[in-house]
Amino acid sequence: MYEQEHNKTMSTTACAQMLSTMLYYKRFFPYYISNILVGLDNEGKGCVYSYDPIGHCEKATYRAGGSAGALLQPLLDNQIGQKNMEIVSKEPLSQEKAVAILKDVFISAAERDIYTGDRVSIKIITADGVKDDSFELRKD
Repeated sequence: MYEQEHNKTMSTTACAQMLSTMLYYKRFFPYYISNILVGLDNEGKGCVYSYDPIGHCEKATYRAGGSAGALLQPLLDNQIGQKNMEIVSKEPLSQEKAVAILKDVFISAAERDIYTGDRVSIKIITADGVKDDSFELRKD
């Protein structure tokens, strides 16, 4: 519908605004879910949008959500955002290192949160396309 009205593919920013509006319309009987929208911005850089149940949108470089979100956000702040660290690396995080951190974060979630599932599906978005990766969380 968007593509036909505007004669272009929906950008990540437009999709983020649409999701915010949809959640806001349900503000009196909100969906109690944790939405996180990711994609590439107009410059081709990664962007992450997180939402509260009534549609407030916040753009960030990383975000944790769901039942274990409160446990995982401080871990992401430390490992990716390098907050509260004495020795901070100035070099950007490589894709391999980011995926390794992400796997460790989900393994930690599975150990502490019973609502975290048994398998993780990771979508790696680059300018070349989307790559799928997945792994099992619980081995017992």
